[in-house]
Amino acid sequence: MTDHPTHSPDPQAIAEQIRLFNASEFALLLGMEIVEASEGYSRVTMDCAGKLNPGAVAHGGAIFALADQAFGIAANCCGIHRVAVTVSIQYIAPAKGKLVAVARRVADNGNCDTYCVMVHEGERAVAEFTGVAFRV
Repeated sequence: MTDHPTHSPDPQAIAEQIRLFNASEFALLLGMEIVEASEGYSRVTMDCAGKLNPGAVAHGGAIFALADQAFGIAANCCGIHRVAVTVSIQYIAPAKGKLVAVARRVADNGNCDTYCVMVHEGERAVAEFTGVAFRV
């Protein structure tokens, strides 16, 4: 796992990226909030209220969107612009309450970085998301 920044992160630049991601129309629509982010890491929350499917559990698209938001800010909060090239998700358990997505960079080959995002409801794992981001 790579936890070393490739350059010195600017705390003001990180705060601005978090602000921009939190203020995006889609994040506001789904009620997602980035509560923590740093080089290769993020923690994002979302309540499932208003995002339930006919089975009365969180819609898979809402869970995916939360994981993708965590991936996006973890990959882009420190001044290096990255775009997703591939993502996948495995749903583990249904959810109804407050979700937390934690993203971590797990590999860096110089051109592409791989991130793992775990989504939890309390202590219970809900989904595991893997994303690969290309440095632009």
